[in-house]
Amino acid sequence: MKIGIKIYLLWVIFFAGPVHAEFGKYIDANGVVRFTNTLSIEEKNRINNRDRSQRRKYDNIIRQAGNLYGVSYALIKAVIHAESNFNPRAISPKGAQGLMQILPENNAALSISDPFDPQQNIMGGTKYLGRMLSRYPNVSLALAAYNAGPGAVDKYQKIPPYKETRIYIHRVNKLYRYYMQLDDKCSGLN
Repeated sequence: MKIGIKIYLLWVIFFAGPVHAEFGKYIDANGVVRFTNTLSIEEKNRINNRDRSQRRKYDNIIRQAGNLYGVSYALIKAVIHAESNFNPRAISPKGAQGLMQILPENNAALSISDPFDPQQNIMGGTKYLGRMLSRYPNVSLALAAYNAGPGAVDKYQKIPPYKETRIYIHRVNKLYRYYMQLDDKCSGLN
């Protein structure tokens, strides 16, 4: 490769800046699934409204579970968002199931007979999350226990040094703040 081309390529890599493209999937007016690298404002709004609708779908169950087990609505919602992105049929590579990603071996202890039933999954997951919040002195440690297991938190006496767990805690805490602000705004409307 000639030196001029190498210099040009290096210049492009270091100085051209990142390229941003928006890719999306949508269903057109005829019911056909379309993929695109540009979305119109109308398409973005439709996707955002669908996502908002999906995120609100379980609000009544989340509030019931939060009231029953003394766990913040915003925290439950953040955990569901991080764990399954509101997909009640989600299954993790480790076998965790449903909205709050409950491992099958924990179902009986959490009174879950159908982990894909949103009511049972949210109630059971919130019960477990409430136990972790009672056991550990702060939300981040409770989230670490929810993600990595209480044995890992007890072993290290702090957030375990697992990259996945640290990313998870950061993500849930960010979502928790978002849902607290959203809940505050909605509460002011009543």
